[in-house]
Amino acid sequence: MRTLAETTPKREGYITNSSLTLFGLGTALFPRVFTALKIPTAINFLHFVTIPLACGSVLLKSRSKDLKQIAISKTILLSLFLFLIVVFISALLNEAGVVNAVLDYLLLAEPFIVILTIVSIPMTIEIYQRFRKWILQAAMINMLFAYVQKYVFHMEKLEGLEDNIKGIFIGQGAGHVLGGSVAMTFAGYYLVTAKTKPLWFRIVIFLACFNHIIISDTKQVLLSFIAGYVLLYLINIKDIRKTLIYLILGSIFLSVFYWAIYNIEYLTSYTVWIRPEIYGPDGEATRLKLATFRLVPQYFHSPFNWLFGLGPGHTVGRLGGWMLETYWNLLAPLGATIHPVSKEIWRTVAASWLGDQSSLFSPLFGWAGIWGDLGFMGLGAYFYMAFVVWRYVCVTDFSKYLMLTVFVFGLIFSQLEEPGYSLFVASMIGLGWQDIRIATQTRFLSNI
Repeated sequence: MRTLAETTPKREGYITNSSLTLFGLGTALFPRVFTALKIPTAINFLHFVTIPLACGSVLLKSRSKDLKQIAISKTILLSLFLFLIVVFISALLNEAGVVNAVLDYLLLAEPFIVILTIVSIPMTIEIYQRFRKWILQAAMINMLFAYVQKYVFHMEKLEGLEDNIKGIFIGQGAGHVLGGSVAMTFAGYYLVTAKTKPLWFRIVIFLACFNHIIISDTKQVLLSFIAGYVLLYLINIKDIRKTLIYLILGSIFLSVFYWAIYNIEYLTSYTVWIRPEIYGPDGEATRLKLATFRLVPQYFHSPFNWLFGLGPGHTVGRLGGWMLETYWNLLAPLGATIHPVSKEIWRTVAASWLGDQSSLFSPLFGWAGIWGDLGFMGLGAYFYMAFVVWRYVCVTDFSKYLMLTVFVFGLIFSQLEEPGYSLFVASMIGLGWQDIRIATQTRFLSNI
C-alpha cells in the first residue's frame, strides 16, 4: 500500500515555499535572541517582510487542485483585503502616516496571513512532518530558555528583573507573558496531537510547560486558557447531565485553586486579583480597565470616528501604545504619526495604584486598541477574518480552543499584536487543518 507521499508528485517550489514560511516564522519567534547577540534592532521588523513574501510565493507558485483548499484560500484572502480597506480608510480620515497603516495592518492581519500561507500549501506527509517538527522544536527551545533563566542564572532574583523568565523573548517588556503563552499553546497541542508518543511522556511535557508559566509568574496565561476552555465547552453544550457534572467539577477545582493560592508559595501571586472592593462600577480596577473607552471619544471630531476610530497607531494598540515611541528614530523619517490620547492613557495608568499590579487591569488591551484605532468597522472587519478562520480552518475542537484563548487574551493585554505569540498560534491552527486534510487523503488512498 502506497503512502500519500509516494502517490503525490513533488512539484517544484513546494519545499522552497515551506522553508520560506518557516524562515518567516523564525524571524517572528527569535528576533530578541538575535538582538541579544548584538544584531541591529531593525531585525524585529524582518517578519513584516518575510511573512507576506512567503504568502505571496505560496499563492503564486501553488498548483493545488484541491477545490476546497482553493476556496478557503480565496475566502481568507478576501477577508484580508476587506480589513486592509478599513485600515486605510481610517488612516486617510485621521491623517495617519502610511507607515502607521502598514504596520498596524500587519500587526493585526499577520496571523491570518500565516494561516492563509499554511492552508494554501499542498503539503505532502514529508513536508507536513518537517514543518510540524520545526514548530515544536522552536517551542521546546523557548521552554529550555526559561528553565535556564530560572534554575541556572536565577534571573528572577536580579533587582528590577522579577519578570525576567521570558524564554526566547529576551529583553521584551511582556516577554514573560509571551513565553508562557507559547509554552501553554505548545503543551495543549502536543498533549492532543502527539498520539505516537506515550501518554505519560505527553503529560510530562504538559507539566513542564505548566511549570513554565508558574516560574515566569504569568497569571493571565492560566486565566486565558481556563476561560478559553470554559467558552469552548459552553459552545459545545449538548448534554445537560454532563453539563451539571462539569459544573460541579469546575466548582471543586475553583475551590481547590482558591485554597492553593493562599497556601502554596508558587501560587500566592494570584491573590492580587482577589480584592472585591476594586471591582464594580466605581472600583479602581473597572475605571482603569475601561479608561480607553472613556478618553478616546473625547478626541472624536466627526461621527465617522465611531466607525473608523482615531487612526492606526493613534491609541492603545501595540503600535500606538509603545512601539512607535520605542522605534521613533527609525519610523519618524518614514512619516509615522502619533496622537496625544496614547500618552494620556499612559498617564492614567501611572496615576492609578493598580497600574503596575497586573496587566489584567491594563486599559491597553487588544480589543480596546482595535476599537480606538479603527472603530467599530475595524472590529467588524477583524471579527470577519476570525469568523472565516473559525468556520473553514478550525476543523478540530483544539483549533477552536486556541482561537478562544486568543479572544480572552484580547481582553487582557496586547497578545493579538505580539507576533511571537500570535504567529505561533496561527501556525498551530494551520497545522491542525493540514493534519486533517492529510489524514483524509491518506484514508482515501488506502481504500483505492
